[in-house]
Amino acid sequence: MKFDYILQLFSPKDKKFFPLFEKASANLLDVSKILIKALKTKDIGERDAYIKEIEQLEHKGDQITHDIFHELSSSFITPFDREDIHNLAAVVDDILDFIHGSAKRIQLYNLKQPSKAMVDLAELILQGNEQLHHGIMALKDLKNIEKVKEICVKINSIENLADDVFDTAVAKLFDEEKDAIELIRVKEILQNLETATDKCEDAANVLESIIVKYS
Repeated sequence: MKFDYILQLFSPKDKKFFPLFEKASANLLDVSKILIKALKTKDIGERDAYIKEIEQLEHKGDQITHDIFHELSSSFITPFDREDIHNLAAVVDDILDFIHGSAKRIQLYNLKQPSKAMVDLAELILQGNEQLHHGIMALKDLKNIEKVKEICVKINSIENLADDVFDTAVAKLFDEEKDAIELIRVKEILQNLETATDKCEDAANVLESIIVKYS
């Protein structure tokens, strides 16, 4: 496919894939913001309400992913490689799943008060998803390839920061936590939060794959 043809397909005229990806990334932003609220509140009832919202948005995200896969199976012409469409949709869904999984574990494990490291990771998740949303929006016409590249670099940097937060938090946990069961619970929540940033980096890698092919 020639670049001009790709450019024409993946434009505001696209009524299928681009609007769905935009909805998916916007949904990720909503979930990320609610996660921070859930981690910051000291009211257990309020936290449970936020986690319920996250669960509802996770179901919404699942439906969007299903819609993308349905369009992929029924469309003869796609704006970019089918594999990239599938991978981008799948990894966005993965980010959402790990956010939801983190929130559910906080609830199921009856965590009294989330740690600062959990809040820091949640804020990095939001930053990564904000950049991912900008990256998906920038694919709208593929005129600014450099912008997408810069966004991918920022997402990689955010993931590196998340690694540092996670490693420091786990080291502190092993030094200070004497209850083995509590240690396992907290570490698992931290791991899920950090993995959400890993998946955001995976999404950035898909964006890079797309712009390399069509730039």
